[in-house]
Amino acid sequence: MRIGVLCSGGDSPGMNAAIRGAVLRGVEVHGFEMVGFMDGWRGFHEDDRIPLDRAAVRGISPLGGVILGTSRVQPFLSGRGDDADIQTIRDRVEEYGLDAFLLIGGNGTQTVAQLLTDHGIPAIGLPKTIDNDLSGTDYTFGFDTAVSIASEAIDRLRTTGDSHRRCMVLEVMGRDAGWIALHAGMAGGAQVTLVPEFPESIEQISEWVLSVRDRGRSSLVVVAEGFRLAGGAAQTTRDGLDGFGRKRLGGVAEVLAPLIEQHTGIETRATVLGHVQRGGSPTAFDRVLATRTGIAAADAAQAGQWGTMAGLRGDRIAMVPLAEAVGHLKTVPEARYEEARLNFG
Repeated sequence: MRIGVLCSGGDSPGMNAAIRGAVLRGVEVHGFEMVGFMDGWRGFHEDDRIPLDRAAVRGISPLGGVILGTSRVQPFLSGRGDDADIQTIRDRVEEYGLDAFLLIGGNGTQTVAQLLTDHGIPAIGLPKTIDNDLSGTDYTFGFDTAVSIASEAIDRLRTTGDSHRRCMVLEVMGRDAGWIALHAGMAGGAQVTLVPEFPESIEQISEWVLSVRDRGRSSLVVVAEGFRLAGGAAQTTRDGLDGFGRKRLGGVAEVLAPLIEQHTGIETRATVLGHVQRGGSPTAFDRVLATRTGIAAADAAQAGQWGTMAGLRGDRIAMVPLAEAVGHLKTVPEARYEEARLNFG
């Protein structure tokens, strides 16, 4: 069997470990021939590929980034995903001699994997995203690393905030899901954690910050980039659109900080963590999860379990139907938000 591997969407720590797990299992155990397409669908459309064997994946698990590169280039040249687009992909699959795909990515990539499988082009998904917003899996690889980086930033901001009696506002990624903010805020003991799923008013946020001051401490506020204030305020965006045509989120901390200072009289500073959360070596947890995911995907290919995704369910990797993994984001439930609120004020 000849399998094409490609990555799509934003980079995420652990992608190299996933590739290594899939290749070692697929090539060494099942006898597959595997090829990697450079920069995602760009490499597929332009026939930019490399062989993937034991030598190609040697020593890559601890490396950040991804050896194949990734991009937000669309799989469908017209952008519609119609019959003509599917036929174009089918023609190239035949030209390259491929039998199937292993697609590494988030919700958009897994949606494509399902669409291809539905049209007779076998595919299996591997769930990566730092946002942890993909249904069908308890955790996506890359999430733990992003949370660890954000938690370290909280620890560092707390000491400088305490020194100056300032309120510090840290903005983390996550788009429309607040998982990074929730976990980092709880790990770092943030007094306020703001997530997209639960808007809060500036009056309520200021009340929490003042209650911290009244106890003789300085506030640390963690805010997800997709958070919006209660009352219908829009999300804070930057100029331009991303590769999927969505508005670029970012800068909500810079909006909140002066509002908090205005309402409380407490000097407030904003820090936007940004792409630091994506970079560097993955944590041990992400390396193990990604490796297990890659192994499970190769085993699923051998078993012909097309149209599935290798998701973490409890302590085991299960092949989840892609229909369960796509179509809606996995957002923070109210019970988890209430847990975080124990630190508030």
